[in-house]
Amino acid sequence: EGLKQCLSEFRQHLAWVERLDVTLGQVVDPVSQSASNKDAVDPENDFQREMSFYRQAQAAVLEALPRLRKLQVPTRRPDDYFAEMAKSDQQMQKIRQKLKSKQEAMERSEKAKQLRAMRKYGKKVQIEILQRRQKEKKNMLNAVKKYQKGLSDKLDFLDEEQTSSQGNKKGNANQRTKKGPNAKRRYKNQKFGFGGKKKGSKWNTKESFNDVSSFSSKVAHNKGPGKAGKGGKKALNKRPGKRARQKMKSRAR
Repeated sequence: EGLKQCLSEFRQHLAWVERLDVTLGQVVDPVSQSASNKDAVDPENDFQREMSFYRQAQAAVLEALPRLRKLQVPTRRPDDYFAEMAKSDQQMQKIRQKLKSKQEAMERSEKAKQLRAMRKYGKKVQIEILQRRQKEKKNMLNAVKKYQKGLSDKLDFLDEEQTSSQGNKKGNANQRTKKGPNAKRRYKNQKFGFGGKKKGSKWNTKESFNDVSSFSSKVAHNKGPGKAGKGGKKALNKRPGKRARQKMKSRAR
């Protein structure tokens, strides 16, 4: 009785738009709408209790909004509405810096994790290459031993070795061709110019091969004037033979 008396004393008989109070009973769960589960909210279960509060508040809002629109009371915040924040700018700046440092730490951790994974993968690939080389070497040694003992007459391992070496040479040659001249060579070419092709510059072409206008039989067979001293049989027999040289030595003694 005392509570009812106090309630009647401070209760003000005002219009609903001044009070904005909405009273509802328990709201039925839309998933399980059976009568048996209507009053089955366990107060000791935090999840069920909070969901009951949430459904009741949602139902109250859905009931109050049409009444506010009927009274032409705006229910949406205008775009130019600014309210003072509960926390100061310094506090928000600290929170922003803390979040930024946390994000940077996570990025560094992710980069370190990626580097470790790459190193691990590189090490794994290196181990696989070494194991493959050891296996190839072991197979080749076994094949050589079999060939030496006469158990096999095939020399396929030599062909495989030659093909692998040729492949390595081709790879190195391709790398050299792709690399091109160095910076020093490029600077000299730019300063002094490029002389052009030297090797193979005196090779015959189809036109020079068919051109016989400068051909002379006397010059070709060393029959021209003054050719006896420069070439031919007389020029070849200019030095005396071995017996003649020995006779000349004995006469000198």
